[in-house]
Amino acid sequence: MSLVVGVGARRGVTAREVCDLVAAVLREAGRGPGDVVALATVAAKAGEPGLVEAAARLGVPLRAHPADVLARVRVPHPSDAALAATGTPSVAEAAALAEAVAVARTTGPDGPGGTGRTSGTDGADRADRADGADGADRLTGGELLVPKRRSASPGARVTCAVAVAYRGERLPPEGSGYHRGDAVFDLPGAVSNR
Repeated sequence: MSLVVGVGARRGVTAREVCDLVAAVLREAGRGPGDVVALATVAAKAGEPGLVEAAARLGVPLRAHPADVLARVRVPHPSDAALAATGTPSVAEAAALAEAVAVARTTGPDGPGGTGRTSGTDGADRADRADGADGADRLTGGELLVPKRRSASPGARVTCAVAVAYRGERLPPEGSGYHRGDAVFDLPGAVSNR
């Protein structure tokens, strides 16, 4: 299972603060750092040294998404403070979900680099359906495994959320997490069950 950690941070956040919170939310999800395929954030924070170093320590890329794209991702915990600071009501949850969709578009059923990538008639990758090895259409997208959490440090300088990137599989019904109906995407090519 491929996980994406979305991260929101205030200026000056340290890599240690980010890594400590990432470790805590992964423990909460019963997962480890080896399951993480990317950190994701809003484009305005992509050069923040603490985020860049945290991604390097985790051995994953730091992916950035424009605020206007993140603003179109429906999340369970929007924030007026995030909207005022970044132009999107969510950074951690929205970035995790948006990047999970991007990861699902480019990974096959066997994980990153696997088979199953499909193209639409215009050559663009389709985020909504992929033909599985068995010929069945399989849904592609992301779900929140852990919603937004704040660091325990004074001033809570970092938030993060964990999303699962899936191609045909879903979180188990008895498991914790938000499912695709709880986070509706208005992103081009993304799936919505509404």
